[in-house]
Amino acid sequence: MNFTRRRFLSATASTAAAACLSPRSLFAAQEVQQPELVLKARESVANAKITTQKLRGNISVLMGSGGNIAVLPGPQGKLLVDSGISSSQAHIQEALAAISADPIQHLINTHWHYDHTDGNLWMHTAGATIIAHEKTRQRLNSPQTIPLFNTTFPAEPAGALPTLIFTDEHMLTTNGITIHLQHYDPAHTDTDIAVHFTDEDVLHTGDTWFNGVYPFIDYSTGGHIDGMIRATKRSLAIGTTSTIVIPGHGPVGNKQQLSESLDMLTAIREKIADLKKQGKTVEETLTAKPTAAFDDKWGKGFTKPEMFTRFVYQGV
Repeated sequence: MNFTRRRFLSATASTAAAACLSPRSLFAAQEVQQPELVLKARESVANAKITTQKLRGNISVLMGSGGNIAVLPGPQGKLLVDSGISSSQAHIQEALAAISADPIQHLINTHWHYDHTDGNLWMHTAGATIIAHEKTRQRLNSPQTIPLFNTTFPAEPAGALPTLIFTDEHMLTTNGITIHLQHYDPAHTDTDIAVHFTDEDVLHTGDTWFNGVYPFIDYSTGGHIDGMIRATKRSLAIGTTSTIVIPGHGPVGNKQQLSESLDMLTAIREKIADLKKQGKTVEETLTAKPTAAFDDKWGKGFTKPEMFTRFVYQGV
């Protein structure tokens, strides 16, 4: 575990500061003005159904509130991977209660984006220690701007910040299961980690994998097409051929689907890199339709073919 004494003391101080917040100051922290994008997302999922899918062993996944949420229950308390969108709290709590009565003990953030961290505050208040890469804490602790959305996300309140942070990798064992966390080079963002439940061979990739659709790549906070390709290769090297793979978005999948995603990313990158090398502008590259062979299968998600072409062009 990469966790220096200085970093431990810093994290401990942050935890103490959060605990000392009065109810009034905590309320004020929750009332920070959120951008319209977040408010609309909260509104859209406030009454959305949370679907629970049992995977292997005691591990389940909750779908329907932002990114996919992995759940490991047990006598040492529940461990969750990602917290979804805060307006889903009541529905997530209902789904968690249906799994077991165990309280939330640990929460892992796969990266900083709001659709994976907006529920951090209420889960921390419910008892969760939040674990993440050090850059996730840094980004949540200061305003972050994504120009593509014309949106600046405000810093999160102290209670929503990870307090157990690491640099390269971290191991923990709870409820008889070992969980291996490892940081990926900048891929979807510069904060991405993969979470492998080693005993059950279940892998949560965060948003380094969007199952069945073109991925969103956040260049404004370090994302990169080459990083997405490297992350996919690393995920394929984890576990076995029977690994269950939880994507950040989309249905739970497997190594074969992850491999198909790698083939798609690699082929499109090569086509667009060749066009750019020929001196084609991004608009000329769009006219050439370099994603056409893949659009029917991959182009129906949030990231449309034109947007994905622009992402790849920016990174080659």
